[in-house]
Amino acid sequence: MPSPLFADRPAPQPPERGTVEALITQTRRLRGDVDAVRQDTAVDDDDTVWRWQRALCDLAVHQLDDLGAHLEELKAGRPDGPAPAEPAREQRHAPAHRPETRDGTGSAPGGIGSAEWDLLTDEVSWSDELYEIFGRAPESGPLSLDELPSFVFADDQALLTAMVTGCLIDGRPIDGEFRVVRPDGRVRTLHMTGEPVLDADGCTASMWAVLRDISELRRSERAVRDSRDSLRREEHIAQTERRLVGELREAVLPSWRGSAQLARSGPVPLDVAARRLPSAGNPQAGRDWYDALELPDGDTLLTVGELTGQGMAAASAMAMTLGAVRGMAVAGIEPGALLGHLNQLFDTSERPALGSVLCSRYHPETRTFAWAQAGHPAPLLFRDGTGRVLTPPDGVLLGATSGAAYEQADVRLRPGDLLVLYTDGLTRDGGATGTARDRLLALAPRLAGNLTAAECARTVVEEFGGTERADDACVLAARVGG
Repeated sequence: MPSPLFADRPAPQPPERGTVEALITQTRRLRGDVDAVRQDTAVDDDDTVWRWQRALCDLAVHQLDDLGAHLEELKAGRPDGPAPAEPAREQRHAPAHRPETRDGTGSAPGGIGSAEWDLLTDEVSWSDELYEIFGRAPESGPLSLDELPSFVFADDQALLTAMVTGCLIDGRPIDGEFRVVRPDGRVRTLHMTGEPVLDADGCTASMWAVLRDISELRRSERAVRDSRDSLRREEHIAQTERRLVGELREAVLPSWRGSAQLARSGPVPLDVAARRLPSAGNPQAGRDWYDALELPDGDTLLTVGELTGQGMAAASAMAMTLGAVRGMAVAGIEPGALLGHLNQLFDTSERPALGSVLCSRYHPETRTFAWAQAGHPAPLLFRDGTGRVLTPPDGVLLGATSGAAYEQADVRLRPGDLLVLYTDGLTRDGGATGTARDRLLALAPRLAGNLTAAECARTVVEEFGGTERADDACVLAARVGG
């Protein structure tokens, strides 16, 4: 069978809203036309042809009502609110059965047959289509009302009995569905409509019925219902995961929000501020982090980074990584050696990941900024109204190779200097890396002067925050006092 995708035949696209609305309008118009035909049909209780025509009109109205409901759901888009109730007559525990297709003994999906049971003569007449629906050989003859329940699925026998009794005794029309088990073991769902035929004295003389095989319709409805339930479960799981990611991120990131004064015990304090820029598609993505921590010896840890992965796994890895960085920094390990140990941790992890990290240590006594990087953008240094990119020491992504060594660079800072550390997501959606970095460096005149670190971080966010980004990002600004 040739592929349905050709160069001159594009892949099917989801229907446009206007197309669905046009279909809804057409369905409503057609439904009204069929209903008018049904009402105009003069029924002669003694004429089986007229009864047949009216029954077909009834079935068509039912199906058009179902079609209209499905199109309204399609127009609404993703399912909201509770799912439509499952039809009462559609039992949940049907036996397993093989796919139902036309073969030598099977019936065509959607077949319609008719029957009439004469109560005075006990004669029964079936159309040829009804034999096909029941999988019954014509030479075996039609089923009487007493024999019919033997073909009906056990759970539905009481329903059929109630419909037939209501028709024969109370004169009520029949309109219901039940399942039959064919001799070949296949289960078919039938929709039955009918009425009693009265004699001259007003007594029930016979019962006629039209039966339609609606197995494929019910199977389609189950598929829609199952997919709707599956989608709701997936959305619930996704919402729960986003909430947990957000809670985990809030738990492990610094307790201060916005800005903080660090290295206060030294002669030159450090004004620090950080901001997070969430992605448009996943505002709860948890794989980026920033951290600024005053260490026991008076130094300050400054770090930003991001990991591969998504969702809770990435957030958990981020929490583990940030905890390891803090622990080694508190122990006095310098940035270069720290990243080497961190790479070993990544190498032995049960869940392999890659990490882009910038780790630094600010010594307030000497105003020295010691830093190392693992495949991460270098910090920007703004001084005297101009900005430049610090020359990065060698370092590969964490988890990329075993036994990697990470060089460390030391930069002597001056009072008033501003350092900007950021994750790659800040500039990833802004075009080429060089161009995006140039946009950052071009902020130098706006970052000059006596701006606080919080004002500097806000300026960077204003420059890049309006971009529809596919990934989250962090920016950390640190200004040397003096």
